[in-house]
Amino acid sequence: MPCVREQATRDGGRYFKASSSDHGTKTKVKENPLNDNFAKAEFQALWEKINHRYGYTVEFDSNELIRKSIDYINKKLFVSELQYTTMIGRQKAEMNEHDVGSGTSFTDEKTRTQTLRQAHSSRLQYDLVGKIAEGTVLTRKTVATILKDLNADKLSMFKNNPEEFISKVIKLIKEQKANMIVEHIFYNQLEGGYDSAIFTAEKSSQTFDKAFRANKAIQDYVFTDGSAEKSIERRFVEDLDAAQEVCVYAKLPKGFHIPTPVGNYSPDWAIAFYEGTVKHIFFVAETKGTMDSLNLRPIEQAKISCAKKLFNEISTSNVKYGAVDSYQRLLDIMNTV
Repeated sequence: MPCVREQATRDGGRYFKASSSDHGTKTKVKENPLNDNFAKAEFQALWEKINHRYGYTVEFDSNELIRKSIDYINKKLFVSELQYTTMIGRQKAEMNEHDVGSGTSFTDEKTRTQTLRQAHSSRLQYDLVGKIAEGTVLTRKTVATILKDLNADKLSMFKNNPEEFISKVIKLIKEQKANMIVEHIFYNQLEGGYDSAIFTAEKSSQTFDKAFRANKAIQDYVFTDGSAEKSIERRFVEDLDAAQEVCVYAKLPKGFHIPTPVGNYSPDWAIAFYEGTVKHIFFVAETKGTMDSLNLRPIEQAKISCAKKLFNEISTSNVKYGAVDSYQRLLDIMNTV
């Protein structure tokens, strides 16, 4: 019967070592538990302020959405036509077994690429209205009205590439819907919050040797995004951990999220500063590679805008939310807003 005992590693991390007398196999699973920083009064005060669940309501004029979607699709939609390539070759006069097996028994002499006209087949039926309604979470009536008033040249793109037409129309309508949601969304706090177990429930695909060994985080290791050694998040957490103003911080898990009509949104960081070092004590941050809203995808931009609207509503003189691309940018915001 296998026996299990806990051991400590040199760097303070922990793993469980399981040994089997029957097979002689050994398995090591390293953990990343909450540490003493989680219990600090500063983090508990921050966690109490943000640890809530929310619901939302959205009310907007469907006629406005229809009108904006029609104009947007007419302006932005482009569907590529399907193409096929014909290759004409000649079989070799002499072949061996290797030629046949490797597919080199023919020599290519010329190719011809042509556009496939009328890709929509009568044998393969598409529920065009139904698919778009499902993808946009709109009624069939609303979708039918949008499609009916599209320019003829845009609607005709469907027959050349039905799958791409459907996916792109869904995307464009959702982008317009996202823009309207930000203007008309209202949040309500629900009962209950998140258990602290959400910080340890998710397992990173990265190995511990790629993680950042932190001193001020609520866990010993912080897993940043991307494979680059100096990604935006990696540079941010290194500066965060070294900053004298920072008392304690957490990399927020995906399980901690804000619901929006275009998908759940998870901010990246919760940070508590030492009182008196900056204008605001607490900050909830999103680390982005660009601060130019024009370079963000419309859906992602809408999620951030919804989050900003919520945090602005619940913020006090001590709590702020924002998207940043560096620790210096964070300090600039903290000392000016």
